[in-house]
Amino acid sequence: MNTNVIIYSMGEKIVIINEIKFKGKRAVNWNDVRLYLRKYVGDAYTVIDTNDKIYIGADLPNEYTGSNYTYSLKGTVAKAKANASQGIPEMIKIAVGKHYRENNEEKHNRNAKYGWYRYDSKFAIPVYKDNGIIDRYNVFHASLLVRHDENGRFYLYDIIDIKKETSNPLGS
Repeated sequence: MNTNVIIYSMGEKIVIINEIKFKGKRAVNWNDVRLYLRKYVGDAYTVIDTNDKIYIGADLPNEYTGSNYTYSLKGTVAKAKANASQGIPEMIKIAVGKHYRENNEEKHNRNAKYGWYRYDSKFAIPVYKDNGIIDRYNVFHASLLVRHDENGRFYLYDIIDIKKETSNPLGS
């Protein structure tokens, strides 16, 4: 059951992730995240701002959980990326700021034949009080990395450049 909602805060759309599904004191279990992401494979979502249809390919679960970017993450940002996986459909829908980047890596000549696009999106995850009640939400900015395949379709490849917005926590 998807309980994520899109809210408007200070003129921006933010996806509210209502459950911390992936938690741990030390590290994220990326295998659990990979298994969770497989449920999206084959789905497609439309970006409201540009009307682009973005598909979820079979490569997303492995790239999302096994990229160099993901391996470099620690602490809050790692947990934020893991839990952002629950809001992928909504994050695609509210994405803005589409910009193009040429493909410069030979290994992507086929799966990103027509280059890469980045979209900006925002999500928020709950911060709990000691009694288990939600205290507030931490807001994060993220870039959706989308490949333009040789078949002409757009595919979500990864979510990168996740940054916590320190000046903008949402109240519960």
